[in-house]
Amino acid sequence: MQTGKQPDLLKKPADDAVAEDYVFALDIGTRSVIGIVGTLEKEKLRISAVEQVEHPKRAMIDGQIEDIEQVSRVAKQVKDRLEKRIGYSLRHVCVAAAGRALKTQKASHELALKQSQVIDEELICRLEAGAIEAAERQFNPETADENQSVFYLVGYSVIQYTLDRYPISNLLEHRGQSIGVEVIATFLPREVVDSLYTTMHKTGLEVSSLTLEPIAAMNAAIPQKLRLLNLALVDIGAGTSDIAVSRDGGVVGYTMATVAGDEVTEAIMKMYLVDFNAAEEIKLKMNGERNIVFTDILGFEHTVTPEEIRNKTEPVKRALCEEISQRIVQANGGPPSAVFLVGGGSKLPGMCECVAECLDLPLTRVAIGGSNFMVHVAASEEDVAGPEYATPLGIAVSAALNLINDSFSITLNGSRAKLFRSGRLSILDVLLMNGFSYNQLISRSGQSMIVELNGEKKVVYGGHPAAARILLNGAESNIAAMIKAGDSIDFEPATAGEDAHPLLGEVVGPQETRRVFFNGSEMTAGTRAVVNGQPAGPDDPLSMRDRIQTFPINTLRELLVFAGEDETRPYLINGQPADPDSPLSAEDRIEYAPVAARPDTPLPAAEPPQSGEPQEDEEPPVQTVTHITLNGAPLALKTKQDKTPYRLIDMLNLVDFDLSKPQGNIILHVNGQDAAYLQVLADGDRVDIYWDKNQRPS
Repeated sequence: MQTGKQPDLLKKPADDAVAEDYVFALDIGTRSVIGIVGTLEKEKLRISAVEQVEHPKRAMIDGQIEDIEQVSRVAKQVKDRLEKRIGYSLRHVCVAAAGRALKTQKASHELALKQSQVIDEELICRLEAGAIEAAERQFNPETADENQSVFYLVGYSVIQYTLDRYPISNLLEHRGQSIGVEVIATFLPREVVDSLYTTMHKTGLEVSSLTLEPIAAMNAAIPQKLRLLNLALVDIGAGTSDIAVSRDGGVVGYTMATVAGDEVTEAIMKMYLVDFNAAEEIKLKMNGERNIVFTDILGFEHTVTPEEIRNKTEPVKRALCEEISQRIVQANGGPPSAVFLVGGGSKLPGMCECVAECLDLPLTRVAIGGSNFMVHVAASEEDVAGPEYATPLGIAVSAALNLINDSFSITLNGSRAKLFRSGRLSILDVLLMNGFSYNQLISRSGQSMIVELNGEKKVVYGGHPAAARILLNGAESNIAAMIKAGDSIDFEPATAGEDAHPLLGEVVGPQETRRVFFNGSEMTAGTRAVVNGQPAGPDDPLSMRDRIQTFPINTLRELLVFAGEDETRPYLINGQPADPDSPLSAEDRIEYAPVAARPDTPLPAAEPPQSGEPQEDEEPPVQTVTHITLNGAPLALKTKQDKTPYRLIDMLNLVDFDLSKPQGNIILHVNGQDAAYLQVLADGDRVDIYWDKNQRPS
């Protein structure tokens, strides 16, 4: 509503109303902009002034703003003319968004219930919110996961509830194992709303309330008391035909057809070779009786009868009525009980008869709207009874009588909320209409991770979520709470729990490790883990479906098995013969024992060899160079400083791939046979090391 004190310089209106009582409505149509200013008087709107200005050029396409600058200039002309007539500066405006880009989508959602859980209103709201999120995701998958949707929710209707998969009309207070819902949701692209707000801002106006054009027209043409009936209202403009359907006391569906009065105008242009304005004049004279005289673009004058024009445009009108009828059936699920036609296009001759025929309704069930307009309008000198005034009058009436929920008086997180639906609104409705997503309303745990530990499935659970926080007028509330004009909502979105990112040590538990030496090579005893066939440490991160195997290495036998060594040959631990079941301690040194050595026989003292005479047990001198082939390439290995032999594990540092980024299971071959990491390499050995997903090196 208009606010502000009346300046002394301006003319005071005849009815002595003060400025805050004024309602200013603008209908921005394809052909023209209509403005209405009025005051609320005993639950009725008294019209003070009406102005209409046509667009000098086509700045609107099918009801959608294309040229913001041009439309804002025309809107400002309407505003200036009205201000001159009423004597007030207009700063706030009520508008309606065109339905050209409306998107409707059916979707379903299901929730599992806890045992003996009673279904309450908040749970039903959560269920419906999930279905709305699914609907948006179906027609807009690329932005479904973003925090702010590119679509505004206009409204939704429940088609069917289910309880344990069986249809039910009302879920409240029931119990069961699962609940479901199917909804039809209606969305409007953000750019449609944003262009409307931008145009009003450039006109010097602030939007105080916003609705949809078909809803506004319905508020003017179909009073609330008639909406228990299944009625359809069609607002046939120049570029679009907006449709709204009522049933059971509310508006249950919206749709639109991108065909309207311009279809007939363009047909006349082609038939008679006239420009758009001339064709529009011919169309307006179709209902008359006098001959129509016009000049075509070549300069030739023509005289035709209205009947001739009607006959030639009959196929176009028929196609228009068929498209409108199909849209009505789609939105309603079948023909309605009755249809009201409004808008300038509804005055085309024979429209009611044609729509009735297409819907298979009696002729008496389709009528031009207008007789119901005056229900909410007080006596006025302004003539607004024509069907072309349905939308602008509906916008004004809706705002004056609070039929669009006073969107200007509801704040969300300190800013004015954008609302569309008629009827009662919940906090859930407000949040969804203002771009919040389902994941921001309903908290969820972090994603869990499943791994395999020693052949058994193990689930690592994600973090706990933080629930959304809702304050209604400063008090804790929930998404099912109903709101009223003047309410203030503070909303903190839910925070999802962190996804599981476990480390190996967190899954297998503490690993007590200790260092030992095997034939001079350092190894780790204790609990060893292998992930997907590769050695791994406790700080290594895990991924979904990783396969983990743990190996206890606490005895000599377990070390030999892990290293792939022969368990039957004798070994020494710290220079002493050792049994295979001998425990291992930190810094133990394990070596091959001479063949004669046995665990229960102490080693004889070594006697120095006699000079000049080789001994039978004397080992041959160590080669200075070991020649092998590594992945097909010849390689000469100089003797290590500690004189220990080369083992297969030493070759991992010489191959050209990164063990920290596995590409499958690593394959170890010596002379074409599977080999262990600690296998000793001999002169002439052929060594192959590669990932199993890659081809074997040639």
